[in-house]
Amino acid sequence: MQPSELPDLAHTDTRPMHWFATAAAMAAVVAAAGLLQPGARASASTPHPTTHATAPAAAPDPARASFPLDCGGAGTTVVKQAPGDLDGDDRPETVAVVHCTAGAGTPPSGVYVLTQGSGATPRIVATLVDPAQQLSVGDFTVRDRVISATLLGYSSSSVPSCCPDQQEKVTWQWQNGAFVRTSQTAEPSDEGI
Repeated sequence: MQPSELPDLAHTDTRPMHWFATAAAMAAVVAAAGLLQPGARASASTPHPTTHATAPAAAPDPARASFPLDCGGAGTTVVKQAPGDLDGDDRPETVAVVHCTAGAGTPPSGVYVLTQGSGATPRIVATLVDPAQQLSVGDFTVRDRVISATLLGYSSSSVPSCCPDQQEKVTWQWQNGAFVRTSQTAEPSDEGI
């Protein structure tokens, strides 16, 4: 063997520290490559998504809202509630039927649409039925961006509050920046007769 004309270089001698440094560098490269890999479903012909899916927003909780009812200190009761994306913005609203807490009788109801920003307190964005209208709410649903309710009322003040004698089936739907109401007057049912 002929002696090399190059000087003896210290890094050509392998020592344990050299192997440790090489192993650490390789582990870092492998880890970085794993983080940069496309998703398991992606392929060369599938574009890589740039946004990550997030959990759907929760509907506003009416128990956390403040309703414009004058209950004389009795408090309010959320009688019915239903969530739904009413305006198509992929954030659910909640429709709440609320009246003053009462030990007996049928206090008039309000129907309110609530919305909520991230972490904020729910706020009323629409009043569909004002308690001043002296109506109660029977059937109530939110389905396919439509709010449906049966409104119960009285033809005169002589009608007992236990027994509303007028009934109106109504729907509300978000159109052109407002809730549009449609109604169909209905006769009260004769179920108890």
